[in-house]
Amino acid sequence: MSIYRNTLLSVIASCVSVQVHAEPFHQRLSQAAIERTQHAINYDPAYVSIPYPNGDVPSDTGVCSDVVVRSLRTLEIDLQQLIHEDMKANFSAYPNHWGLKRTDRNIDHRRVPNIETYLTRHNMRLPPSNRANDYLAGDIVAWNLKGEDGGWLPHIGIVTNEKSSNGLPLIVHNIGAGPQIENVLFAWPISGRYRPDDASFQ
Repeated sequence: MSIYRNTLLSVIASCVSVQVHAEPFHQRLSQAAIERTQHAINYDPAYVSIPYPNGDVPSDTGVCSDVVVRSLRTLEIDLQQLIHEDMKANFSAYPNHWGLKRTDRNIDHRRVPNIETYLTRHNMRLPPSNRANDYLAGDIVAWNLKGEDGGWLPHIGIVTNEKSSNGLPLIVHNIGAGPQIENVLFAWPISGRYRPDDASFQ
């Protein structure tokens, strides 16, 4: 009986696995982002040395970019490694806002402009739009919040399948109070709109 029982359990597990992976990428990313709102995160932009690959800052800290990094990692996509390898091979294609002379596996993937550059270089960028219907669950959106001095201040979040009372897609982002799901899609000037899928990270 144990042989038949083990075989049945194996078949059930296989069916569950197929069902999970049959769900569209954008829905899985939306769900992963929403799940991030269940974590208590202290906003902390401090530089931290982390392992490589699949390295992460302490689980109770993070910034806006970590919402994207951690949500994608739930889908077994490691932006740390992907961005590091792409930057190492194409360093001059990436922004030089920080005066770097070489890659840094501890921080490169946590910088919004680097994430935007990677997504653009791998054909995930779409034109920014002021129409809510153009934004789908699983889209990654970047904004320029602008600092108090009017300077450049990048921010990033993930579009979900949840809607506000006025029909706008809600965004999971971390702007200081930990990952939140909020109606902020058009709260700031949009600098980038990106649509990843299963094939994007091959």
